[in-house]
Amino acid sequence: MVADFTYYTPTKVVFGKNAEAETGSLVKMQGCKKVLVHYGSESARKSGLLGKITTSLRNEGIDFVELGGVVPNPRLSKVHEGIELCRKEGVDFILAVGGGSVIDSAKGIGYGLYHGGEVWDFYSQKRPIEGCFPIGCVLTLAAAGSEMSNSSVITNEDGNLKRGANNDASRLKFAIMNPELTYTLPAYQTMCGAVDIMMHTMERYFINEPSMHLTDELAEGLLRTVVHYAKVLKKNPMDYDGRANLMWASSLSHNGLTGAGNAGRGDWAPHQLEHEMGGMFDVAHGAGLSAIWDSWARFVFDQNPERFARLGEKVFSLSRTADVESDALKAIETFHDFFVSIDAPTNFKELGINPTEAEIEEMSEKCTFFGKRTLGNIKVLGKEEIKTIYTNAARA
Repeated sequence: MVADFTYYTPTKVVFGKNAEAETGSLVKMQGCKKVLVHYGSESARKSGLLGKITTSLRNEGIDFVELGGVVPNPRLSKVHEGIELCRKEGVDFILAVGGGSVIDSAKGIGYGLYHGGEVWDFYSQKRPIEGCFPIGCVLTLAAAGSEMSNSSVITNEDGNLKRGANNDASRLKFAIMNPELTYTLPAYQTMCGAVDIMMHTMERYFINEPSMHLTDELAEGLLRTVVHYAKVLKKNPMDYDGRANLMWASSLSHNGLTGAGNAGRGDWAPHQLEHEMGGMFDVAHGAGLSAIWDSWARFVFDQNPERFARLGEKVFSLSRTADVESDALKAIETFHDFFVSIDAPTNFKELGINPTEAEIEEMSEKCTFFGKRTLGNIKVLGKEEIKTIYTNAARA
């Protein structure tokens, strides 16, 4: 039976060539007077993008202050810096210029400004989230889907803890998406983004409870699209249609659409497993996901082989047989081969890490929030199961 659901997507999307020229007018519609322009590396300035954005703000009479330096796996210290700067400057709107890391950092700043006190409390689940300062973005990377999600993930350097906070208050007021802004991304970063998009979709797909047929079809179609255009972009990074489809897929994969009507939030174990890998080794998120997915899938598939087999049939047109477990394993193998084809790592060695037994033990302990939770839906994972998946990924 289809589950009841609430689908909430308040973010205004402005999509297309030169969309960033509308930044000033979109901020002005929010009634805000001073903006924090939050970004990552200086490439945003060297490319001329920051100049276009600040010119657009000036043309609308909007004051602004800048804060760059956000890194992949965004740091709590940068969130603290942003909160302090915004309070000092009287900022009332945050504009993220970048990908998921910059948007997540902006959401952390927004939480801290709204509530006061230690912002990490919301990521460590010590305090409930009650609101967030308004945020918009100019997206430069198709990957995390933060531009339309209620999610934010921050890494606390004290203990290398990577934790998420989810609340609808952080959903962006607007998201500006110009696919051309992703032309100059390194190939590896583009493919890591493709993996992240796929994982956001599959996390919602892998459930043991009933699902809505239409939602399954949307998820499968999105995955087929990403598989197709990842291959297109590997050959031609300047393909506009490829960039546009990946950018829109990023948003739809994580705004709730591909889980609507499904009974259950989804699995999310691969994401939680990767969070500890990212916290300890500072790996690229998408690369970490592909590096752990094969080991996770092979460990859990026997709990619902039909779900894996269907995905292989729908996404890669694999033929079905009378042996559903064999079909499921074929699907897992085909996903593995696809990741290889786009140069995404499929184990720890390919990811460039070699965790010791002690490090695997530490990641496994942290993954359970020090014994306070289990992971997964297809198969519930405790500390020992988590250790096995990490170990298998290390030995592959």
